[in-house]
Amino acid sequence: MAKAFQRFLARPNSDPVKSIGMAALVAAICALIVAGTAVTLRPLIEENRLAARAGQMAAMLESVPGISDLLDGGGIETLIVDLATGRISQTDPTDFDQTAAAADPDRSTALPPAADLAAISRRENESLIWLVREGDEIRLLVLPVRGAGYQSTIRAYLALEGDLNTVAAFTVYEQGETPGLGSRVTEAEFRNGWTGRRIFEGDVILIDTVSGASGDFEVEMISGASVTSYGTIDMVHFWLGPDGFGPFMDNLRKGEAGL
Repeated sequence: MAKAFQRFLARPNSDPVKSIGMAALVAAICALIVAGTAVTLRPLIEENRLAARAGQMAAMLESVPGISDLLDGGGIETLIVDLATGRISQTDPTDFDQTAAAADPDRSTALPPAADLAAISRRENESLIWLVREGDEIRLLVLPVRGAGYQSTIRAYLALEGDLNTVAAFTVYEQGETPGLGSRVTEAEFRNGWTGRRIFEGDVILIDTVSGASGDFEVEMISGASVTSYGTIDMVHFWLGPDGFGPFMDNLRKGEAGL
């Protein structure tokens, strides 16, 4: 092998075989370096991504009036909900990977098209939630929601006040929508448009996105990004409905969620 390589190197530089071979060799070495670097840095990239996500949630919670003092006292709880039963699960949230659960056929449920309003195909059987309580009173419920936008999956946190109906805050922490259009779901103007809006009228979810929003159930649409705007509404409808957190929220209202 070594002698064959030496003979290859001894070829004239103008030899087409040598030129193609050297190009292939350099490409292979570069590919190995890139692959090795990606594998080495993957834990750091994931750590940074999770840290950024945690920072976005913290900023969202800090923006809710009257919550910061409770947070200073360590008042946020991380729990896992069994979405089928609507009760708190015994699964340890410390190492729970919700994205992996959603992709695992043994830990997720395939959604029929008629029920898949968020266009996510599969729904994990268990989900993280976060609670802020003052004594026995729920002050804030934070739910992770996701759904299809125009050209990406939009992932967000939806924070509801203790009445489980009024939006305390909404923030998108991951998206790949069109820059300058759909990507504006991350901007303060869109986020703030959710604050104080209501979700339910009785058992019916009424929240919607419209141009010139002014009503209790209306969120201002992003101009030029109707698909992205509707996508955020659709995912909230899905995740607060019967195939998402609906059973848990019903149990929470009745004091039967297993807290």
